[in-house]
Amino acid sequence: MSLSYRQPGVVLTDRRFTVPLDHADPSGETIELYAREVVASDKAGQDLPWLLYLQGGPGFGANRFVGRQAWLGRALKEYRVLLLDQRGTGHSTPDNRQTLPLRGGPAEQADHLTRFRADSIVRDCELARRQVTGGAPWTVLGQSFGGFCTVTYLSLAPEGLAAAVITGGLPSLDAHADDVYRAAYPRMERKTAAHYARYPQDVERARRIADHLLQHEVTLPNGYRLTVEAFQSLGILLGGSEGSHRLHHLLEDAFVPTPRGPALSDAFQEQIQGHLSYAGHPLYALVHEAIYAQDARPTAWSAERVRAEFPSFDAARALTGDGPLPLTGETVHPWTFDCDPALRPLRETAHLLAARTDWTPLYDPARLAANEVPVAAAIYHDDLYVDTAHSLRTARAVRGLRTWVTDEYEHDGLRAAGPRVLDRLLALTRDEA
Repeated sequence: MSLSYRQPGVVLTDRRFTVPLDHADPSGETIELYAREVVASDKAGQDLPWLLYLQGGPGFGANRFVGRQAWLGRALKEYRVLLLDQRGTGHSTPDNRQTLPLRGGPAEQADHLTRFRADSIVRDCELARRQVTGGAPWTVLGQSFGGFCTVTYLSLAPEGLAAAVITGGLPSLDAHADDVYRAAYPRMERKTAAHYARYPQDVERARRIADHLLQHEVTLPNGYRLTVEAFQSLGILLGGSEGSHRLHHLLEDAFVPTPRGPALSDAFQEQIQGHLSYAGHPLYALVHEAIYAQDARPTAWSAERVRAEFPSFDAARALTGDGPLPLTGETVHPWTFDCDPALRPLRETAHLLAARTDWTPLYDPARLAANEVPVAAAIYHDDLYVDTAHSLRTARAVRGLRTWVTDEYEHDGLRAAGPRVLDRLLALTRDEA
């Protein structure tokens, strides 16, 4: 039974769907999906078209909005919106260190997790669509990884789509994870340089913290082992519109005097563990590189291997001179599963996933080249998380796809300026722009 309730200006309804764990075995084991239906209070009784929102990630449940926040207010002017927790996230039969042992040991867990990529998510959406809309196609809004899923949707089930809107999420159709990270590290260098140019005082602050971590073992209050490599990974903040400013505030007053000498303050440690922990989204770490896997080549800890091709990211080497500490972001490494207590029990599972060679394609270039679904995509210039050149190449490969390339926003443009971004892209799908 669906439960409906109210927030300011909206009516919310909890919805649950039963779907096969393995869509190749529809009569086998099932899992439950959760989604939140949202409709404007003054339109609750109207027959409205549907918009499905696919969250970025992988591994994150859908946004928990209050009322008509961000882009949702614009969408509710004409749509009934479904905020889906993709399989394994949020309330949708979550996968984490507590639940995965129910599957068995690491080998069984790794096999299980191969079913949590974009192809399975799209097939989940199609089953949900038939129940929600009665079979009518819906519009999909895909943010970041949600955009990757949307391109898979256009490949596997375009008949389910009335239109598709993608923000910061046009993937390469054929790049291996190695290609993705070879493009990513130079972007990270540019973003780091821009941050230090904006806040030159952070050069010495970051160097001092890194030097402290090279000389001391630091365990954060939640049990996270803070290494210098983990500290460098805070560069992931630089992909957001406010990220550079947030990083600057984080680095301020990192140290306090103690009887044993300077130490990282409790306040700093409390903040940093919130940025580094995967407790709330472990699938991000587990299947992150697998979202780029489409053939018999293993990902084999691609981000770690490719990092070795960029020796400037070595912290110890950087600290021997007087230059700035390089930062990283949007990468998962073997040491991630050593540092984070939420991931340590899943370390062997992660290694098995990294070694797999039985990945299947996520995109159909021929079908995309013949696409008839109206599609519009926001491409953020020099996006930290998704390579702009890869996105533009894919845009040219999808028939009829219209782009809005902008440097007004970072990767989180949908959050920072949601109504404007969504309005612009919806207009592009209707040839109104």
